Amino acid sequence: MSNLKKFKGICWGILLLTLWFAHLAYLLSRPFDLSSPWTYLGILIQMHLYTGLFITSHDSIHGVVSVEYPYVNNAIGRFCTILFAFNNYTVLRKKHHAHHAHVNTAGDPDVHQGNFFVWWFKFMWQYVTWQQVLAMAVTYNILKLWIPMWNLILFWELPAILSTLQLFIFGTYLPHRGEHAPGNQTQSRSQSRNHVWAFISCYFFGYHYEHHDQPYLPWWKLAAAKDQAENFTK
Repeated sequence: MSNLKKFKGICWGILLLTLWFAHLAYLLSRPFDLSSPWTYLGILIQMHLYTGLFITSHDSIHGVVSVEYPYVNNAIGRFCTILFAFNNYTVLRKKHHAHHAHVNTAGDPDVHQGNFFVWWFKFMWQYVTWQQVLAMAVTYNILKLWIPMWNLILFWELPAILSTLQLFIFGTYLPHRGEHAPGNQTQSRSQSRNHVWAFISCYFFGYHYEHHDQPYLPWWKLAAAKDQAENFTK
């Protein structure tokens, strides 16, 4: 059993990758109907799977997809960031470690206190590169040779955009906005304990205090950390 635990993070990563590929292939291969609720459900599911890709790459940045096999850890992280609109894993890793080291200070690349939309724009702008935009454009035009344009827009591009909003709201804006209690060195807060909603909203990253307090925990262990923290304060 102990040997199997070493591969748990890898298995979660492979599972999310498999679900992302399978669901996207299904959506791209079928005609869509804007009057059908299943179309919108499919978009939301794909959005959530995109978020799963990013969370997996995030865990790779912290080295917890595979502690024992760092090359596998980083390979999975890089692959997930490429699938997520050709993001740059090296840039993400550098900026995310800066976020943890300088949270909610001038040195934090993710936190820009103030207006929601200004913050979101600044958050997004620092990660977008011309190489990324070019890669997306080339890939889109190649895929368009075999896949209908609107299928690509609705099921490949739109869920990725919506996922960035999901990640920003639940993983950055709500946990870090405003003032924090004196002595809270994590400069973050957690959403109320509700494991179902915490998973649906952002793979438990609404439990953000727990993540900053214990960044070595993978996403699937944050619920237990939240339980432990609440039991401790009772």
